[in-house]
Amino acid sequence: MFHATSFGLVDPAGTLTGSCGDNPGVACRLAWDFSHSTSAAQLVNVYLAGPASRVGRILFIIILALLVRTALCRLLNRVAERAATATLRVAANGRVHKAAVAVHAAGSERRAQRARALGSILRSAISAIVFGIAALTILGILGFDLAPLLASTTVLGVALGFGAQNLVRDYLAGILMLVEDHYGVGDTINAGVATGTVEAMTLLTTELRDVNGVVWHIRNGTIDSVGNESQGWSRAVIDYPVPYGEDLARIRQLMEQAAVSLYRERGWRKVMLEKPEVWGAQELSSKEVTMRIVAKTAPMRQVEVARELRARVKAVLDAAGVPPAGPDTIVITRRRARAARPVRGRERCPRPRRRCPRTPRRARTPRRVR
Repeated sequence: MFHATSFGLVDPAGTLTGSCGDNPGVACRLAWDFSHSTSAAQLVNVYLAGPASRVGRILFIIILALLVRTALCRLLNRVAERAATATLRVAANGRVHKAAVAVHAAGSERRAQRARALGSILRSAISAIVFGIAALTILGILGFDLAPLLASTTVLGVALGFGAQNLVRDYLAGILMLVEDHYGVGDTINAGVATGTVEAMTLLTTELRDVNGVVWHIRNGTIDSVGNESQGWSRAVIDYPVPYGEDLARIRQLMEQAAVSLYRERGWRKVMLEKPEVWGAQELSSKEVTMRIVAKTAPMRQVEVARELRARVKAVLDAAGVPPAGPDTIVITRRRARAARPVRGRERCPRPRRRCPRTPRRARTPRRVR
């Protein structure tokens, strides 16, 4: 036997292909096998097989999107947790440097927060991309024409890009600052327009408080350069003036003695990463020499170390008999005396125990008699 389709003829209505088409589905084939009715096969094919097939494909796309999103989110969570719990590198001798330990301990919490924040942003981006593709695929299955929709979306995206350039730039700058770890909450930064401690940071703005208590809200896109004063480690710099005529070698020895005494104390040694160094004469003038001492400290601990080290140096120099540097002459001023009021008929003489000459009285003019 041969089919009429071999000769390009139309299939009769009483056949499977004539009732269900060239590619009959499972439901239409079953309806034809059981009923051998063209009407039943076409009814199943139009009202049951088509919607069921669409629903099945839509469910398959949704399940596939959920599985892809779950797999990618788990992968991102593993990467984020590994970055948050990074271990220290061990040297060849099996030891870890003290500065590295302090920096790692100080930045572990911040690193964990940064890793989790990045993970949250990436998870949101993955969810938007995966479900967006799934939504477009479902619309195509339902018979919507996606060409006008994509064209309008492209035009809308271009319009938003031109109209909200600053907003897009702020968001991109915030993401890059978070990815590259320029600064974080609790850091002291110099953002150009203001210097202070970061209290909050979003993808759009950075909120910092200066030393006067003023809160600054700075858009991330306007920050061209930023100086972080508390990332990794800090340094306490002390400039101490001494008289010009003192022996600088002796002064240097006394300052090193004060610095070593502070470094040997257990409480301060936990804060100071390295032994303080006396760099020597920093500035010279006709009256004094400025000596500089530096100490490497943990982040944001340089101020208290500088105060204590300055007090220790003063105590050691005072005990050694080194006079403080300063001006040689002191000018003392007193209040200006009031001017003496003239007395009727005589004036007070500036010399004591001596009378001043009598002031001549003003001659009276005679009255004119009418």
